Amino acid sequence: MAFDPTNKDHRRYYAEFLDYGGWGMCPVRFICPEDNGTDLTVMIRNLLVQYYIDREFGGGKLAIERSKSLNEKAGDLYKQAGVLRKEAAALTKPRRR
Repeated sequence: MAFDPTNKDHRRYYAEFLDYGGWGMCPVRFICPEDNGTDLTVMIRNLLVQYYIDREFGGGKLAIERSKSLNEKAGDLYKQAGVLRKEAAALTKPRRR
């Protein structure tokens, strides 16, 4: 399983790793992608540092991705609102007989 710093359980597993000094108590097995070398603990530490920097200061990768996602969602809702306004306006127009 890939380590996800946004997943609270994954962060807890890493904290337990630091407390116990090993992965023996961890119920999942994390993988280390090839582009991060072969040191899993360094990779996780780097991901966590980036995660907490993004949370505190924003503007990082996670903040930009989240912002993009929210903007797309807002755009979709804006389109839906336009359709609903047109439907509401059509209902108030007088009908031809």
